[in-house]
Amino acid sequence: MKILAVFAALTIAAWPAAPLAQTGAPRYEVDRAWPKPLPDRWVLGGLGGVCVDAQDHVLVLNRQDVLEGDLNAGHLAPSIIELDAAGAVVNSWGDPALLDPRLHSCFFDKDNAVWIASSPSGMVQRYSHDGSTLLQTIGKKGVFDSSDGTAKGKALNSNAARFFMPSSIVVDPQNGDVYVSDGESANGNRRIAVLDKTGAFLRQWQPEGMVTVHCMTIGNDGLVYVCNREGSRIQVYDKMGRFLKNIDVPWKPYTAPRDGAPKESGGSAVALAFSRDANQRLMYVINQNNSQIEIIERQTGRILSSFGRVGHSPGEFDQPHGIAVDSKGNVYIADNRGKRVQKFVPAAQ
Repeated sequence: MKILAVFAALTIAAWPAAPLAQTGAPRYEVDRAWPKPLPDRWVLGGLGGVCVDAQDHVLVLNRQDVLEGDLNAGHLAPSIIELDAAGAVVNSWGDPALLDPRLHSCFFDKDNAVWIASSPSGMVQRYSHDGSTLLQTIGKKGVFDSSDGTAKGKALNSNAARFFMPSSIVVDPQNGDVYVSDGESANGNRRIAVLDKTGAFLRQWQPEGMVTVHCMTIGNDGLVYVCNREGSRIQVYDKMGRFLKNIDVPWKPYTAPRDGAPKESGGSAVALAFSRDANQRLMYVINQNNSQIEIIERQTGRILSSFGRVGHSPGEFDQPHGIAVDSKGNVYIADNRGKRVQKFVPAAQ
């Protein structure tokens, strides 16, 4: 029995939902050697997000929501942790006076500066790559020029650019416009807000049927892809907010509910990332309801494969929350309740 259990654990993350020859989707397996052990007995909290920079370094957002007793065995890990391709920590930073404790997502712009969205405070911040300088803050108290490295500054806009609970952020490489999905909470704004590179408000729209606007990104095709978390779909818009199409992300419980009504456990369209080829043929979507990653053909919306399952062994997830893809096709998943980041590599064919 032990041999069978070990074999299952080794292969679970690499087995596709359909044969490779039928789908053309890559198979993935978890890299058990990544990341390397964290230094100084660091203790991670829940992980809100993950993103990859131009050097394929991985930035991890640590929410630091650690029980006090857990620190008997170690030290609280920093809010922002940078890992190199080998999984070694190369930098860490984060001033609690400037960063929101509930970090939600991050994005590297074409200048390799990092943008961070934080939910409760409503802040969207831009930092230098090494985190040493806070370059800009957009949030509840208005838009600030924070080039002095503090949260203070001259208010440039005090109303339209305020956010309720921003969940993701992306910068248009063509003109520097900043797109923010604003509304992780059902009681919030539930919108996509667009600002220019100075933080001045340009426009907004409310995606149809959204309870929470949980993630958003812009594809190489110039279209805006928005997660309808509870609606089990990705909604696609042009940059002016004109709806174009839905990409369904269906799910079903493996255990039939007693009352016949499936119960959501986070949604089937929680976070997304594209493959790094020029055409971005593949879209990777976190499905929290089934605790797996769906591999979707972007243009057709066809689900080609999936990997992962619920659990705490290598290749398994407990509330996966953030996703990123590097230039070599490796997929990184930030696990919130699992309190870890995992790397999945394309398996040999």
